[in-house]
Amino acid sequence: MSNPYRRDFPIFDGSDVVYFDNAATTQRPAMVLDAMKRFNDSCNANPLRGLYRWSMQATEAYENARRAAAELIGADDYKEVIFTRNTTESLNLVAYSYGLSQLHEGDEIVITVMEHHSNILPWQMVSRVTGAKLIYMEPERDGTLTDAEIEAKITDRAKIVSVAQVSNVMGVTNPIRRIADCAHRHGAVMVVDGAQSTPHMPVNVKELGADFFAFSGHKMLGPMGIGCLYGRMELLDSMPPFLTGGEMIEYVQRQTATFAEVPEKFEAGTVNAMGAAGLHAAIDYLKNVGWDQVMNTERELTERLMDGLSKIPEVTVYGSKDPDKHCGIVTFNVEGCHPHDVASVLDTEHIAIRAGHHCAQPLMKWLGVGATARASLYFYNTKEEVDRFVTAVGKVRGWLGY
Repeated sequence: MSNPYRRDFPIFDGSDVVYFDNAATTQRPAMVLDAMKRFNDSCNANPLRGLYRWSMQATEAYENARRAAAELIGADDYKEVIFTRNTTESLNLVAYSYGLSQLHEGDEIVITVMEHHSNILPWQMVSRVTGAKLIYMEPERDGTLTDAEIEAKITDRAKIVSVAQVSNVMGVTNPIRRIADCAHRHGAVMVVDGAQSTPHMPVNVKELGADFFAFSGHKMLGPMGIGCLYGRMELLDSMPPFLTGGEMIEYVQRQTATFAEVPEKFEAGTVNAMGAAGLHAAIDYLKNVGWDQVMNTERELTERLMDGLSKIPEVTVYGSKDPDKHCGIVTFNVEGCHPHDVASVLDTEHIAIRAGHHCAQPLMKWLGVGATARASLYFYNTKEEVDRFVTAVGKVRGWLGY
């Protein structure tokens, strides 16, 4: 197939699967798999505490990964990056550690109706416990947030504003800087869910105005079980630990304990050092590919896919008609066909897509549907795969007996 990067991904070797579920999890290049194997083969030991060679090498690999992650997102200090399991855990860390300690009855938390459940449920919890109110910003039908909606919903009562940079359903890129500026004018902190943006575009947390920023390794060529939370140091310093136990303490007495400094304060227990090594390799791989290549390829493929679907009368695509506003995510339905049936039929053609509510049920209700099908692209996909997909979608109704 006409994509030079595919040879770097062992899973594609000899496979005819069209993998269009990249918004859920991306595949891993050999460079990432090799980095994880190298960690296992050469320095598999607990980092941070051991005084022997393997442990010190593991510590170096772990902290080098933290530095790479900090550089990737433009953090001032690599210690502002906390390793977690994924975006979900990162957002929960902010909710439990910052939200519960800072919010009170009468305060407001502002999110959008487009959020993934991982950016809804933690704030519902904070609201229940503290008495704060959860406020939703509503987009236009193409998924865009207007300045008027932003200004109307973020008021002096807002203490936290938490928004996905890119919607995992609509694919729209939200105006994070404008939202952050509004939040800061009213004294609120800005939390950004970067799960769908970090793999697909350059990110700079300072330029975005993010006080917290979360992302996952497995959506950007890295392993599962490793993610990051960026937080401004003054905020992290003021927050209590999210989890307690080993590695995150300086000294423990029978009745009291002194916690370690940031970032160790938030990394209780044995850390995922092998995952961090894999994430570091994934970051290096993406840097080698280059963001222009990633974005241009995804844009071309998205335009080709949307153009093909537009020629099928029974297909409805949700969100903007502009491929530039989809970030490689195209969510659709086929008239008369449940999305689960669509996905199952496509699987018989060795085409992998996602079907369901995409952990975004408030958005599904807003769209007026129970579920949708979603094709999500990455730079290693090809025009030939897009054409196979479009052809197969055009036959779905016939295969289902229409």
